[in-house]
Amino acid sequence: MIFNLDVLKIDPAQQLEKLSKFIVEQMKVVFHRKGVIVGLSGGIDSACIAAVAVHAIGKEKVVGLVLPETESNPISSEYAIKHAQALGIEHRQINITPTVDSVVHYKWRDEFMEKLIPEYKPGYKYNITLPTDLLERNSFNFYSLQVQMPDGEIKKKRLNLEEFRTITSFANIKIRARMLHLYAEAERRNLLVVGTTNRTEFILGDFCKYGDGGTDIEPLSYLYKNQIYQLSDYLEITPEIIDRKPSPDTFSLPVSDQEFFFRIPFAKLDHLLYAWEHDVPINDVANVLVISEDAVERAFKDFASKYRATAHLREVPNALA
Repeated sequence: MIFNLDVLKIDPAQQLEKLSKFIVEQMKVVFHRKGVIVGLSGGIDSACIAAVAVHAIGKEKVVGLVLPETESNPISSEYAIKHAQALGIEHRQINITPTVDSVVHYKWRDEFMEKLIPEYKPGYKYNITLPTDLLERNSFNFYSLQVQMPDGEIKKKRLNLEEFRTITSFANIKIRARMLHLYAEAERRNLLVVGTTNRTEFILGDFCKYGDGGTDIEPLSYLYKNQIYQLSDYLEITPEIIDRKPSPDTFSLPVSDQEFFFRIPFAKLDHLLYAWEHDVPINDVANVLVISEDAVERAFKDFASKYRATAHLREVPNALA
């Protein structure tokens, strides 16, 4: 296989028609729905698929839900609403904070955080991060909690597995709450829930089970993030969304997808992932991307680990025959 920097280039017009045909077939033939609904996050993936849906079935049959909660970045809703208005689709904003709080109280989360970092107080901003220098050195996937003090100082604590799971379980409630609202609207109006997960996220497991992974269809799951950008350029998605740094937007202190999960700059991530999936020799990858063979090996090892650990996300529940 020939591996080069152009290996991820697509024909956006061709992919748009492929996606449109898929959405029409799934909506009309498979699910027999009257339209589609998309959760608009203010990010590039949801913006892209909403625009594709408009191309496929017309703006009158596309609904966008904007689903912030109290710790969301306000710019997310702003961008999402502006995009919906630009597309001319029906859209509505629902504050999911009461839904989240009804499952696990924010107060309980705050009490847990105080146990980890005693200086933490309700309202302080926080996130969790991984080391982002995977290509430069060997390191383990240990998460650290970061809390921003009122004076701007960052307090950090490395998390053990139980602490990490507890914090992410609360964050995932936010993502699952969005799924609840999407399906409540979809079932009431006979709409198809369209997911926004791209191939980079799908293969490495950067999505939430029964959260953003809880959808009827996942049209973008064959396109790498790099290719989503190409398609979005073709669809003339607003530059402020295209230029925005990808983020899970589940923590009050901003964190990028690279810091939270991938550990590799997006400029190299998708080419490395493609090479890993297609068994491209390590020395070829290193030469094309101008990085060391050790860096490629570290990336491949990380991909394999994440792929194994998140296999259950890509499978239907096990059942007895």
